[in-house]
Amino acid sequence: MTTHRTARCLALAVTTVLTAAAVSTPARADGHAHGGSLPIVTPRAETPTLHDDEAGGNADADDPAIWRNAAAPGRSLVIATAKEGGLRVYDLDARLVQSIAAPPPAGSDDAPGRFNNVDLAEGVRLSTGKADLAVTSDRGHDRLRFYRIDRDRRGGPLTDVTDPAAAPVFSKDQAEINDQRTAYGLATWTDRTSGKSYALVSRRERTTVALLEILPTTNGKVGYRTIRTLDLPSTFRLPNNTSWSPCAEPGELPQVEGMVVDPANNTLYAGQEDVGIWRLRADLTGTPKLIDKVREYGVPGVYDEATEECTPGADPGYGGTRVAADVEGLTLLKQADGDGYLLASSQGDNTFAAYDREVKDHNEYEGGFRIAGRNGSPDGSEECDGAAVLNAPLGAKYPNGLLVVQDGHDTPGDGDRPSTNFKFIDLGDVLDTLDD
Repeated sequence: MTTHRTARCLALAVTTVLTAAAVSTPARADGHAHGGSLPIVTPRAETPTLHDDEAGGNADADDPAIWRNAAAPGRSLVIATAKEGGLRVYDLDARLVQSIAAPPPAGSDDAPGRFNNVDLAEGVRLSTGKADLAVTSDRGHDRLRFYRIDRDRRGGPLTDVTDPAAAPVFSKDQAEINDQRTAYGLATWTDRTSGKSYALVSRRERTTVALLEILPTTNGKVGYRTIRTLDLPSTFRLPNNTSWSPCAEPGELPQVEGMVVDPANNTLYAGQEDVGIWRLRADLTGTPKLIDKVREYGVPGVYDEATEECTPGADPGYGGTRVAADVEGLTLLKQADGDGYLLASSQGDNTFAAYDREVKDHNEYEGGFRIAGRNGSPDGSEECDGAAVLNAPLGAKYPNGLLVVQDGHDTPGDGDRPSTNFKFIDLGDVLDTLDD
């Protein structure tokens, strides 16, 4: 779920300080400080390769969601974004079931539709009755799009039910939309007390997160309204009493993309790509807490306009030990009695970190793993943008549940063409690894 910007290093800033959020420094984990020492899990299946070029329809795999068919779990679906390529729907054999194009540009000189992240809102009350929805952030148009899920519908399981009157999430006009500081990361949640459904949406190249209420409109359509926004910090006070910000192109702030909500306690986990993982209330009230940092946290750097890259300085040692920038692909592995894990993709070293789901245990680090192919199986996952996990039986193929991850470098690819796809992993293999 990243833009793969070349400015991935970190820069020192000396102006603004972090005052609005408390930062905790995690204790060093024993072992597993580097990805090479982590255990490996192997994919069972992979989707067809997507190519982010004109011949491939500018399709770039990014973020998945898993919809469980309660009546027939073996006929469940994986719904995934392909950026300008729109949406893809796969069955549990990783075969394509449906392809939905992203909306065209508003005008000939405007940005095209670009589906960035996807999540599910289940049992939403529409004017035509309850429905399960796939919700996606359309970065190209700065809007949310909604698709009703009907597994056996002729023509494909997804139907667009977006209210055409839905307004941009962040932008005031089309000119701002074309600047593409638009809807980016996405997580949905339903408040168990009120029964209302919400979407949390981050803004590209900004630290802003918006809380939107999902609203039924007429004729089974779906819209939304903004409840509030919150800006996470962009600059941080270091232990040596200096201030630091991640390096980026001029004008860019450290954005958030990977997000997930724990419905048991309405807690949002948000991955600020070059900073770390935040924990905060899903209603965006209260004070956010940084529960882990990327290894590069605090490393100074200077952006070079000529090379469009950052030159890093010496590491002062203020970063974490478990994830390397970008931190992406947050997903929640729920278990009985409130147990489970927060899983995070560590793009910088192609690993995944697992944290205890329990807030009272301070989301302690529980271990990690790599996803790699062996013995003729599908290849693994590199620079993973998005992930989704479901701890529920999914028929004979995945009786232990399923983990789906994006692979930023599908191998073998097709020459020099950008090649991405999604890998399917038996959740039992993941749990066995974490429980060792």
